[in-house]
Amino acid sequence: MSGYEVLAVRYGTRTATKADSFLNFHLYGEPDASFEMDYSFWLVRGQGRTILFDTGFDAEVGRRRGRTTLVDPVAALAGLGVEPDGIDQVVVTHAHYDHIGNLHRFPDAEVVIARREYEFWTGPYANRFQLAHSTEAAELARLSQIRDQGRLRLVEDSLDLAPGIELVVVGGHTPGQMVAQVAAGGGAVVLAADALHFYEELERDRPFFVVADLVEMYRGFDLLREMTEDPGRLLVAGHDAEVRTRFPGRVAGLPGELAELVVRVAGGEAS
Repeated sequence: MSGYEVLAVRYGTRTATKADSFLNFHLYGEPDASFEMDYSFWLVRGQGRTILFDTGFDAEVGRRRGRTTLVDPVAALAGLGVEPDGIDQVVVTHAHYDHIGNLHRFPDAEVVIARREYEFWTGPYANRFQLAHSTEAAELARLSQIRDQGRLRLVEDSLDLAPGIELVVVGGHTPGQMVAQVAAGGGAVVLAADALHFYEELERDRPFFVVADLVEMYRGFDLLREMTEDPGRLLVAGHDAEVRTRFPGRVAGLPGELAELVVRVAGGEAS
């Protein structure tokens, strides 16, 4: 099996600071600093499949939360030659607003989410503020609607989604945060999503400030290290602007600004 093409699509941005990004940053005794935080979703295609990992935030929700939309996610997919009805599956790595904001725009796709994630966000503690501030009630309600439609697939601890694509539930950031391992480019790509917002979290063992279970978050760091210790295994962080320089491959022939927003992580023909 030659593997899949894996694309990271940067659809949004904001200016963040270390103090508002890392848990208890003041304990490190370092000066604060600002940096650019990217918002992305990921497209995996090949072997007769087109799979979308997360759907980005709704533009109005993003505006209200002080985020800048660089491109509408569905428009970005169209620029890549993918229409909503061409998506076979949408993998929801977790149910925060910037990952499920456009689920309703893929009405035919199977939606795949961890059972722990689904049951938490449709359960009695979903509206507690310290957990709920990163979600939108209407978007969480949509998950239940999708299940009622028979389009929701729940993942226990792990799932071989397709040949060469494995999903693993790690928790930590949210109760059922998932990561994915995708065969590509003669090796594998690990899509960490928000199990790793920034590479600094792993390199300096620094948890992100939004955490459901701190011990599970640290275990997730350890698992990501194990998954990428062998040569040929590429790690894609969920929000790090460094993704653009670590994976400088581009997709030829994309229109306008989209050419600068899409990074080919692995697979396909490098340009």
